[in-house]
Amino acid sequence: MYSYKIITHINEISATRWDLFFDDNPFTKHAFIHACEASLSASSKQGWQAHHFLIYENDTLIAVMPGYVKSHSYGEYVFDWSWAEAYQNHGLTYYPKWVCSIPFTPVEGGRIATNSSNLSMLYQYIKTILNAQSKKYNWSGFHINFCDKKTSHLLGKQDVSSRLGVQFQWFNKDYQSFDDYLSCLTARKRKVIKKERLKAVAEDISIKWLTGCKISSDIIEQFIAFYQRTYLKRSGHLGYLNSDFFSLLKQNMSDELVIMIATKDENVIAATLSLKSSTTLYGRYWGASEYYDFLHFELCYYQGIEYCIKNNLKCFHSGAQGEHKIARGFEPVFTYSNHTMVHPDFSLAIDNFLIHESQQMQNYHQQCQTLLPFKNQ
Repeated sequence: MYSYKIITHINEISATRWDLFFDDNPFTKHAFIHACEASLSASSKQGWQAHHFLIYENDTLIAVMPGYVKSHSYGEYVFDWSWAEAYQNHGLTYYPKWVCSIPFTPVEGGRIATNSSNLSMLYQYIKTILNAQSKKYNWSGFHINFCDKKTSHLLGKQDVSSRLGVQFQWFNKDYQSFDDYLSCLTARKRKVIKKERLKAVAEDISIKWLTGCKISSDIIEQFIAFYQRTYLKRSGHLGYLNSDFFSLLKQNMSDELVIMIATKDENVIAATLSLKSSTTLYGRYWGASEYYDFLHFELCYYQGIEYCIKNNLKCFHSGAQGEHKIARGFEPVFTYSNHTMVHPDFSLAIDNFLIHESQQMQNYHQQCQTLLPFKNQ
């Protein structure tokens, strides 16, 4: 017999119990979610009220689902603004909604993390409780964002509509060096990348990788200043994540952090902060003191590729969107999410929308593949 419990802060379950359900993806770790919530970057005041599900079978914990009640759609990267607008135009309320996701993180990972062998019954039960919660709390619906393909397929079998997206990721095909990687590209693309890399460090700029205990508090503070400056210039605010969040990452996840810094005249002028698993580098945040030609490409893309090659990582995940990544060898990959709307008319309308959008995404994926810079592409 199944039962469930809702927790409204990740610390209501121990890190040991939570992490048992996940692989080494850094974003699904208890420590990362704790940093989001303990820093109040993800809080009810910020429109992210923690509402995590723990699923039990005969009093044994068999599944966990990270989730939040949302009062807006910022920081999700699965865009439903047009759905919210349609609700508003019809005099209906789109928020609150429940989102199964990791805050501010467009990265695939465990969403219904379970050790159960009877997935069909489990997913049926989960849909039942999510429908009941939607009615109880007047959610417009529920959303499972950036789940894996298998989870999306199983949800689809329960009539939780599937949605496709496209991201760009770089894959390490046993390259021995960056030059070895470049040798697989067409001559024109190879020449462009070499020119960009030379220009990025033309003003006596040097770049260093820092991990673990080599990441000092001063470096974290410098990075935070860059991050906030970049967001302020681009969006008019200091970013979704505050200084306490990054300090907690350093405190609790230093082994998963990779900071790349660019220095000039012994001064740090730019930095990126990434996280890593045993197989993947996840490029996440960037900032600089001022603009330098191609330094963004160097720190955010080329240095990440070099890091993966040197450390035998299989994938460089550089975040959401960005067609400019294609010319630099980042390949299109599908992302998956699933959605249920309570209102029957809107449920039908969004189902129809997703059918058409899915075909568009498949066509877009194919078009992106034709633009890759590899030889014989």
